[in-house]
Amino acid sequence: MGFFDWLKSKTQAQGTGGADGPGTPKDFIPSGRGLGENRGIPAEAVDRKLRSERLLQAQGVPFMAALPVIDTASEALRRSKEEVALRTLCLLFVAAKGKGLGEELVERLLESYELRPHLTPKELAFVLDNSPSQPDRIQFTWRHEAAWTLLWALGFVAQLGKPTQICDVPFAASTMAERTTSQFIEDAELRPIADILDQADLIYRYHWAVRNAQIKGLRVPADLDPGVTEERHYALNWLIGYNEQAWDDVTTDT
Repeated sequence: MGFFDWLKSKTQAQGTGGADGPGTPKDFIPSGRGLGENRGIPAEAVDRKLRSERLLQAQGVPFMAALPVIDTASEALRRSKEEVALRTLCLLFVAAKGKGLGEELVERLLESYELRPHLTPKELAFVLDNSPSQPDRIQFTWRHEAAWTLLWALGFVAQLGKPTQICDVPFAASTMAERTTSQFIEDAELRPIADILDQADLIYRYHWAVRNAQIKGLRVPADLDPGVTEERHYALNWLIGYNEQAWDDVTTDT
C-alpha cells in the first residue's frame, strides 16, 4: 500500500483529529494589545483591518475594533517558494505520522523526500519516536490544517474560506504523494504577499472571536472551529514572519 492509499484509508476510518478525534486547542491568555490612535499607521494596514471587520460583521462574527493592525507588505517577511514548499511537505509528513503512519513508511518517506534537514527539532523528535504519546499524535495530526493553509499560499488550494470545518486531508496528502520534492516545489506558485497578509489579518480576528467566547464560557460564534482557526493562524503567522519566530516557537497572540 502506498502513502496516499494508506492515508486515505486512515482518514475514512478515523477523521482528521486522530484516533480519538480532534484535540483540545492549547490554553491561552489574551494579550491585551490595543490599537491606540491611527495617526502614523500605514493606510494599507488600516484598510486591510477594515476589510476584515466588514467581512466579520457580514458573517455575524464579533470583533474588537481595538485590536491592532498587522504588518504591511513592506514590513512582513517574504519567504521563498522553496522554503514554504519544504515546510508544507514537513507538515504533511508529521501529520501522517500522527495518524499512525508505520515506521517502515516513515523511514522510506524521510529518505525519499529528503526532509530530515528541514524538520524542526520537535518534529524530528516526534518522527523518530516509535511510540509517541496520544496527545503528541493528536497535536501533530492537527498539522494537516497548517499544511492546508500553506497549500493555499502555494496555489494548490483555491481558497481558504471561513475556518469552520476540517480540511480535505486526502487531497492534501495527494499533493505530496503524487510528486517528488522537486516536482512539488516546481508546481507551487507562491501567492502575492498582499493576499497572504489579507488572510493573516482575517484569521487574527477570527481567532480573537474564538478565544473571547471560550474565555467567557460562551458558544464559539458562527460555527468557527477552534482547532482549524488555531492552526491556520499559526501557519499564517509563520508565513509573514510574525515576531521573527521559528516554526516551533510561533505564537498566535490575540
